[in-house]
Amino acid sequence: MLRLEIVTPEKRVLDAEVDSVTVPTASGEAGILPNHAPLVSALKPGVLAYSVKGSTDCIAVSSGFVEVNNDKVAVLVDTAETAEDIDAASARSARDAAERTISGAGIVTVEEAEAERESIDLADARIAVAGS
Repeated sequence: MLRLEIVTPEKRVLDAEVDSVTVPTASGEAGILPNHAPLVSALKPGVLAYSVKGSTDCIAVSSGFVEVNNDKVAVLVDTAETAEDIDAASARSARDAAERTISGAGIVTVEEAEAERESIDLADARIAVAGS
C-alpha cells in the first residue's frame, strides 16, 4: 500500500491508502507502485489517477511537484479538483478562452504562451475528470 497525500495551498485534498498512483510529470505519465524508488519530479497540469481495491478515481491537478519516498506519495499542487468539484461548462469556457488567446495576437512572450498552454492542459484535465 501507498500513502497518497494531495495538498494545495488552501487544503489537504486527499490523504488515503492506495494501491497505485499515476501522475502527469513534465516528461510524461509516471506510474507509482509500492516500493517505488525515491523520486522528486515536476508535475504538469493533467489527470492524477489512483486505485484502491480495483477501483480507480481521478483528480484534475495543476502544475506542482510530486515526491515519492518510503511508500509515501506527496503531491503539492496549486489546485486539485475531484469530479464533484468541477463545473464542466466552466472548464470548457476556460479552455476556449485560452485557445482564443493563443490564436490571437495577445501573446507576446514565450512565458505567456506556456501559461496559456498550461491553462488548456488544466481545462482538458478538468473536462476529462468531470466526464469520468
